[in-house]
Amino acid sequence: MKLDWTKKEFEAYVLLYAAQCNYFESEEEQNFILSKVNTTTYYKVHNEVVIDSDEKSLDKIQQYIFENKLNQQEKDDLIKDIKKVFFADESVDVIEKKVFGILKKIIG
Repeated sequence: MKLDWTKKEFEAYVLLYAAQCNYFESEEEQNFILSKVNTTTYYKVHNEVVIDSDEKSLDKIQQYIFENKLNQQEKDDLIKDIKKVFFADESVDVIEKKVFGILKKIIG
């Protein structure tokens, strides 16, 4: 599979995947993501995240990181932003905790 994402599209995809992992995207999560990426990028990527299966989403994230050689600071920043998505609505459920662990392993 060929990914033609910009860095911002990748960031939006990961953050939206995190927000959607429990099948509910809160207004607070949406607002946080929109503070990181513009509206056009948000909606362009949103549809892709909703359509993709969990397995496909995780494969895409892993592939992008591998192909684009993210440095450790970029990875750390992304993990911090994922955590902020999960805490945006002031509650983290079991699914979000599990997905965070998986994303943390994939991102490194």
